[in-house]
Amino acid sequence: MADRERRRGLLAPVPRAWPHAAVRTRVNAAALRVANLGVRHAVRRLPEVLDEGETVEMLATGTYGRGTGVLALTDRRLVFYGHGVLTRTVEDVPYDRISSVQWTSGLLTGTLAVVSAGGRTEIRQVPRDQGTALADLLGRRLSAPPVSARHITARLGTLDDLRASGAITEQEYRVRRAEILRSL
Repeated sequence: MADRERRRGLLAPVPRAWPHAAVRTRVNAAALRVANLGVRHAVRRLPEVLDEGETVEMLATGTYGRGTGVLALTDRRLVFYGHGVLTRTVEDVPYDRISSVQWTSGLLTGTLAVVSAGGRTEIRQVPRDQGTALADLLGRRLSAPPVSARHITARLGTLDDLRASGAITEQEYRVRRAEILRSL
C-alpha cells in the first residue's frame, strides 16, 4: 500500500543512504493514516525533528497558531511540526510535563488542548476521527502508572543476588542491569 501511495506522490521515497531511513519508514507507515494533503511537506520533514530511535505511533493534522502542520504522538513526546514556505514551527511536549489533555469535538473537526508545565497548547482543526483517537491514546499513556523507584531498586537488588550466587554470569548481569536502567 505504501508503494501505491508513493507512486501517487503522497509520500516521498525513502532514501537508501539517509541515516534515518528506519525512522522515515515508520513515519511513512503512520502517514498513510493521515489523509490531509495540505501537510505533505511537514510529513516529509518530520524525521528532521525526531530524536534517534524515536518511534511515531500516531499522526494527525491540525493548526497551531497561524500554521497548518502535523501532530505526531511518539514514544517519548507529543510534537507539532508545521513547515511553510518561509516558516517552520516546532512545538514539543515531553509526556512527563503534560498534566492534562482535553479534546473538544465539533461536527467535522475539534481542538486538542494540552496543559503542561510550559502552559496551555491548543491544536485546532484536528479531524474528528484523528483527534478522538489521539486524545484517547494520549490519555491512556498519561494515566499509566509510573515505574516506581522502589520497584527498580528491588529488581537491581535481586539481580545482584543472582550474580553473587552464581546463577547468572557477569555478562548477563551487565545486560540485564542495562535493560532495567533503560526502563527508567
